[in-house]
Amino acid sequence: MHFEPRGLATGIGSMPGTDPAGALAVIKEFLTDIPHWPQLPNRGSQEHFINQYLNPLVKTGLITVEGDRVYFDPGRPGWPDGLTHFYSLYLACEAGEPGALEEFAFPRAAAAGFYAFLEEMEKGTGQARYLKGHVVGPLSVAFNLKDQRGRFAYYDEQLRDLIIKTVAMHAAWQAGALRRFGLPVLIFVDDPAISAYGQPAFITVTREMIKSNLKEIFDAIHRSGAAAGVHSCDAIDWSILFESDLEVVSFDAYNYFLSVVPFVSSLKEFLARGGSLAWGIVPTLYGKAMEEDEESLLKIIYGEWAEFTSRGIERETLARRCLITPACGTGLLEPELAVRIYRLTEAVSKKIREREGL
Repeated sequence: MHFEPRGLATGIGSMPGTDPAGALAVIKEFLTDIPHWPQLPNRGSQEHFINQYLNPLVKTGLITVEGDRVYFDPGRPGWPDGLTHFYSLYLACEAGEPGALEEFAFPRAAAAGFYAFLEEMEKGTGQARYLKGHVVGPLSVAFNLKDQRGRFAYYDEQLRDLIIKTVAMHAAWQAGALRRFGLPVLIFVDDPAISAYGQPAFITVTREMIKSNLKEIFDAIHRSGAAAGVHSCDAIDWSILFESDLEVVSFDAYNYFLSVVPFVSSLKEFLARGGSLAWGIVPTLYGKAMEEDEESLLKIIYGEWAEFTSRGIERETLARRCLITPACGTGLLEPELAVRIYRLTEAVSKKIREREGL
């Protein structure tokens, strides 16, 4: 899907509170062009951004849940049958069998904000030009879940494959659920754990592994007719994403802009292929969010654009391929602060579109 955001605004995903209606009201007020469904982690552990996506693995008996402990146990009786069931479901999805993708859907109890968003869209999409969904990244899951011995799932090829395929099929299901409203759909993969690459504690994690893991999910999103993006709110090797087959790279432009500068060469190639940058220019830390206003944030982003133009990227390209977002999700913040952040996001987007003639 061709995607040229031209300064439009959207959110990352998580929002504070437990009431989907309240979160949707904020989204409806400030993100009219690209609304997203709200993830509500304060509703409980079932809405944690990792736990939301595990239901297919729980249902097939591949993940064991004991109170707050969630883990893989390949040695338990019934594991081979669970594997057979899971891969049968996956192959049915790949074959396009009717209803197969529904097995990878959110349980309603785990995604109140998603289902409330669907109900809101059924009433009318208003001024929306795109709809945005989001899924957890495979590294973030695989470096949180462990096996029965306490070893990270990422280091077990089979467990890693189960996670990747679960996320990929869910992303395809989510894209389909959003596309039925007749608008182009964006699905972001939220994966801060990409930052593991290059750290001494994760020496066996290679860039080729990460690119391959993400590609399977991007492919599922693209086959579903949606555009793919990745959000990472840390300093990472951005060339991993710029060299990947996706439409949007989302980064914390307020805190980590300088981490992108060394990768300008691969950024140029990404933009030349039609890629876009989501500039997380609105800070999500209390002190910074209260200190800044739209003019101070515009000064920051225009300074960052000047850095890129001095390195050979055309300003017009930066403007046309610019999406404005908060630096990260707002799920752990006070509701009033989240409202301020969303208001600032809209204000910066509006100013950029006015000044750049977008």
